[in-house]
Amino acid sequence: MIIVIQDPSSTSTLYHVENRTRDAVLATSAVLASDSKTRRQGLLKHGRLDAGEGMLITPCEAIHTFGMKFPIDVVFAGKDRKVRKIRHSMPRGRIAFCLSADIVLELPAGTAHSTGTCPGDQLELRKLGTGT
Repeated sequence: MIIVIQDPSSTSTLYHVENRTRDAVLATSAVLASDSKTRRQGLLKHGRLDAGEGMLITPCEAIHTFGMKFPIDVVFAGKDRKVRKIRHSMPRGRIAFCLSADIVLELPAGTAHSTGTCPGDQLELRKLGTGT
């Protein structure tokens, strides 16, 4: 059972993300960025991502790390939630894209490698509710 403490002042939707192919958890609290404001802000205000944290951006085919303070793993997936491409430990000041993607999952650097996530793997996204 996953319990999320909800903050009534917050409107961020959280997701639990699993790699069903590898039976591995990628994120226990990935924040959804699906509107203009959250997509623009992204992870720019963050100093780091802790294990289990992430950002789920949709719809999305490309991201950049200009202004970021830390490297991230970037997982591109299609509408079918199959992984199309992965950028491991993407440093600041870079651009990555995958034209067949609809979803981008930004994770702490090393997460994709430690979970064995590869192109072709099937992701499962489970909405948890809202949180901070």
